[in-house]
This record gives sequence, structure tokens and C-alpha cells, in this order.
Amino acid sequence: QVELVESGGGLVQAGGSLRLSCAASGSIFSINYMAWYRQTPGKQRELVASIARGGSTGYADSVKGRFTISRDNAKNTVYLQMNSLKVEDTAVYYCNAPDIQYGSTWLNRWGQGTQVTVSS
Repeated sequence: QVELVESGGGLVQAGGSLRLSCAASGSIFSINYMAWYRQTPGKQRELVASIARGGSTGYADSVKGRFTISRDNAKNTVYLQMNSLKVEDTAVYYCNAPDIQYGSTWLNRWGQGTQVTVSS
């Protein structure tokens, strides 16, 4: 069984910072791509940041220069450091690993979501 468990969400004032973590558990051989998405009520889930196993990263324009994605391959964990938070960053944040090598199979897993609320 493979799960992604997120932590680190909460309430913060505008301009503040939060760090999200997402750890994959189970007998995992490797994870290539990991990403953070976010979703607000009535809107589609949007890609916030992504990182490949080798460290290549990508960001949504709305978070460039404020958010940093990183990972620890030995711990199968991905992080999202969020600085200079804005009210519009308020959302449920989900981590995703679409290509988890688990034995002879490949799995796509999502975390349960963690609420980030930024107050003005």
C-alpha cells in the first residue's frame, strides 16, 4: 500500500510563510515526478509547482519567486516553501506523484489535501 501524507497547512497572515510537506509511505522503489496542486471551491485543481527526480522544477506564473519546491529522494518526500503569501493563495493544497515505481507496477497517488488560509 502506498500513500501520500501531507502536513504543514494552516492559517497565516498575508506576507507570511508556510512550509508544506508530503511524504510517500510504502515499499517504493522510486518516484520520478512530484507536484503540488491547489483547489478552491468551484474551480478546477491547478498545478502550482513540480519537480523531477533529478531536481528540475516548474512553477505556475502566480507563484514564481514566492514558492520553492524541493524534495528528499531518500525520504520520498516533497516540500513546498511558500513565502510572501497572498490572500489569493488560500486553497486546499494537494501533492501528487503520478509515477511511483512499486515493485513491477507504476502507481499514481494523491495526498488527502491540506488547507492553507491566508488572512488579510
